[in-house]
This record gives sequence, C-alpha cells and structure tokens, in this order.
Amino acid sequence: MKQIAVIGAGTMGLGIAHVMAQHGLKVILIDLNEKILTESKKIISINIDRQIRKGVINEEQKKITLSNILFTKKFNESIKNVELVVEAIHENFNLKKKLIKDLDSMCKSDVIISSNTSSLSISNLADGTNYPDRFVGMHFMNPVPIMPLVEIVVGNNTSQKTVDSIIILTKQINKTPLLVKDSPGFVANRILLPMINEAIETLSQGVSDVSSIDQIMKLGMGHPMGPLRLADLIGLDVCLSVLKVLEKGFGDKKYSPNHLLVKMVEEGNLGCKTKRGFYGYDKDVKNPYPIKFDI
Repeated sequence: MKQIAVIGAGTMGLGIAHVMAQHGLKVILIDLNEKILTESKKIISINIDRQIRKGVINEEQKKITLSNILFTKKFNESIKNVELVVEAIHENFNLKKKLIKDLDSMCKSDVIISSNTSSLSISNLADGTNYPDRFVGMHFMNPVPIMPLVEIVVGNNTSQKTVDSIIILTKQINKTPLLVKDSPGFVANRILLPMINEAIETLSQGVSDVSSIDQIMKLGMGHPMGPLRLADLIGLDVCLSVLKVLEKGFGDKKYSPNHLLVKMVEEGNLGCKTKRGFYGYDKDVKNPYPIKFDI
C-alpha cells in the first residue's frame, strides 16, 4: 500500500496518520472541522519534536513525515485513489455505521475499509454493506506513535486476503499485529476496562486515594502506569462507552460502569482531553495534582 486515508483527526486519527506517514506512506487526513484539522497538524509536529529529542527520528525525517500528510475537509475527492481507509471517528455505533456504508458504496471494490473502534462489533458495522469481505478492525493503542500493538479484528465475513494485507501493512509501520475474533471489547479492552472500573470502584468506596491506587498497581504489579492515570489518558468518556458495550454485549452486570465514572463523564471531566479527570492537567504545572472527591 502507498496511499491511505484516515477519517477523523482526533487523538487516534492524528496518531495513525503520523505513524503511517513516518513510514513512507502518503496519508490523507480528513476531518470536516477545520479547527480540529489545524490543531491536529500542530499536535503531530509537537509529537515528532518529542521523537527527535528521544533520538527516534531526525529533522529531515520530520520534514518528510509532515510532507507525507495532506490535511483536508474534502471527503469525496480524497478517497478516490486510496488503497486503505481507516475510520477513526467518535466511538458511536450509528455514526460509524453510516460512514462505513457510505465508504462501501463510494470506494472501489478492492479498497480495504478498516475501523479503529475499540469495542464495537466489526461484523455489525459491516452488516448491510456490499463488500463485507474487505472490512476489518485495526485497533491501535494510544498513544499511537509509542504503543507497538495493533489488534486486527476479524469480522464474520472478513476475507483472508484482507487480513493478510493488513498484517503486512501493520508490520510495515513497525507495529505488531495480533489477530482477534470479533467479540465485545475484543481482547485488550475486555480485560483492561474491568480492571479500570474496579480501580474506580475501589476509589469510590474510599479504600484508598487516587495516587496510592495507581502506585500500588505500578509498584506491586509492574504496570508502567496506574489504572486511574491510564483512564485519564484513554478518556473517561471512552472508558464509559466501552464498559456499556461490554455490559450490553455479554448481558453481564459485572461490566456495569461505576457510578463515579458516570458522574465524572456527565460533569465533563474526561481526563487529559479536558485537563481534568482523576488528576488535574495544566500546561503551567509540571506534575498533575490529585483531585479530591466527596464520596
């Protein structure tokens, strides 16, 4: 593959575009919001500068990477000649379903369409399309430039040819592809989100504070990041969404989101993206500070 379209210039979309472009692919990053597109370009540049400081790439590679990305609002024109479309819009089934159905009718029949969904059924998203064999899940981890894993989610009708092509591409961008069957939450989030939810439950019961819970999991279990800090990084709204998918998909109350998580999302405290979650985040403060909850 040489030319890719990524739809959605949010955290995941811009990360996917960054990695693809860094490994020599021409990427069209599409978003209907001009402000989000402009911001994504700045963030990619900042993230590349971080890579330069770490010695991952150099200044010349930065220029090449940025030149490989076209930032645009023009949806229809941009997907005409691509070989792969990566859908990376909000984790909303109806929005994703509509977009995928539109792409299925607009793209050539040999174009692979993938979704970066973190929990939604690949088979259900592909249902009703003309070419379900070319639809596959590519679940990248956040932050995309750093995390080596891509869950390759195989739907009921995904062809072996599609799977093989995506495995080759994933290795080409220096990621590790691991195959999983289409199941609520796949593997990563089916295991991760109940742990995060239990950490929130532990906090809500007053067993310990935010920092101590995270430190216990880091120092005692060898986790690189505590579950509450990780929840902030993922986005508490995303955590809530995945838990709802798990609860509905399995019909099991053990996946029911904790009331504190629901409360925080309702109040707009979504973690890093809103500068306020289980920790507070401010560009002028080097270290985040724990927020106190009345529970």
